[in-house]
Amino acid sequence: MTNLGIMERARKLLNAASRRASKQEARNSRVTGATKAKRSHDAARSNPPPIWMETEARVRECHHEPTRLRTLVQRVTEDPDNVIVSFTYYAHAQIYYDQFRSQVERAQGEAFPVYYNALNPRQNTRLPSKFTNRRALSDIAILGFILLSVLFLAMARG
Repeated sequence: MTNLGIMERARKLLNAASRRASKQEARNSRVTGATKAKRSHDAARSNPPPIWMETEARVRECHHEPTRLRTLVQRVTEDPDNVIVSFTYYAHAQIYYDQFRSQVERAQGEAFPVYYNALNPRQNTRLPSKFTNRRALSDIAILGFILLSVLFLAMARG
């Protein structure tokens, strides 16, 4: 896909998202009967969900992270299981740089897919669901806490 095709796709997605947000805001204002000042304050507080777009990233540099052998020893060595991979990607007519930790070393110039937030291209992830599954984790934690509480109460009663 050419850069112009990517830009056109991004514009379409952003336009669709803004139309959806304005329709939702209009529906909310009719239901609650909010004033203009309150609506603008609510719109400023709410963040639209990210729209993740895929692009190709290239490895710039790959090096092992230096670590200490022990806390009392001053000798520093490279950790073979902890590699820092620096990469670049092109989004919205700009080149962005970032890095991540990996257990696998990658060759310089190697291409891999990366997803970036169309509303904030500096924000990226290698998995598009990285930011969207946060709520599921908190739901599991709450469910686990409730389950442990019920088990504790059952044991206490005998």
